[in-house]
Amino acid sequence: MLSRTAHFLIVISLLVVILYYGQSIIIPFIFALLLWFTVRILTALADKISFFKNYFPKWVKKVISTVILIVVITFFAQIVFSSINTIAKSHQNYDENIELIIGKINSQFGIDTKNWVDNNLKKIEINQFINPLLDALSSILGNAFMIMLFAIFIFIEEANFQTKIKQLIERRPQRFSKLNTTLSKIEWSIARYLGIKTIVSLLTGILSFIVLKIFGVHYAVFWAFLIFLLNFIPTIGSLLATVFPALFCLLQFGEFSQCIMVFFIVGCIQVLVGNFLEPKWMGNSMNISPLIAIVALVFWGVIWGTTGMILSIPITVILIIVCSQFQSTKPIAMLLSEKGKIK
Repeated sequence: MLSRTAHFLIVISLLVVILYYGQSIIIPFIFALLLWFTVRILTALADKISFFKNYFPKWVKKVISTVILIVVITFFAQIVFSSINTIAKSHQNYDENIELIIGKINSQFGIDTKNWVDNNLKKIEINQFINPLLDALSSILGNAFMIMLFAIFIFIEEANFQTKIKQLIERRPQRFSKLNTTLSKIEWSIARYLGIKTIVSLLTGILSFIVLKIFGVHYAVFWAFLIFLLNFIPTIGSLLATVFPALFCLLQFGEFSQCIMVFFIVGCIQVLVGNFLEPKWMGNSMNISPLIAIVALVFWGVIWGTTGMILSIPITVILIIVCSQFQSTKPIAMLLSEKGKIK
């Protein structure tokens, strides 16, 4: 028993060391896999259009899907970087509103918050909060060449992967059929999760963008993108995605009424989409336990920083999906899931 525990701890420690020191290769490879899954989803959607299905070969559809995806990512990346730099440079413009907010708190509640703000908040620079996100996005874009290189080789490997597996176990055709079915189920379960989660997050971001635009909140595109990104993190991400734009609204206008309205409406969007629409599309089988979500967020954040926090939930969901397909690892998937129901 002790020997087993020792071996387990050694393997886990070695895995953590590999993940930490090999992140320059592992992170681009994970993004390449996510790109591959996304392209497969877009290609499958294109197949539902009779014109594309009948007149375009599969590789052309994959190229078109990849180009569209890269153009969209590049477009939004430029907008986000521009917004982040502008916020970082213009944060002094909101100092007057901060004084106004402090004055309202003092008069409303009869407490003196000015001294506390002077001693604490004025020492905090907004760049301290923006720089980690900026560094993470810069790291992802900086590795764009390696991500594309990995993605190309994954697409090449995809064409011959089944042939290789068949040759490895050619004497056991039943085993090949079972393995092929399991791999296909894992692949499309992951693709389905990523596809639905992306659509749900995109819908939440678009609706929130419309609300922020109506209220005249600055950098609405940036906040919508942040909401889209944070929506991949269950519970915590939805809460942060609601709080951040509302707080910025308070800084911009210096009015609690607008801040509360933005918080309430964006929060309602999160609740309606996250609690009603997403479960209807996704089902409850792959929901992560909130405790596991926090642990995964902290674990991957410590190892890979902000990039790890962004990837933490997709990685955990993929782990649940893979574990759920094998009897020996199914209990792990049940423990990681929210309700223990695994298909």
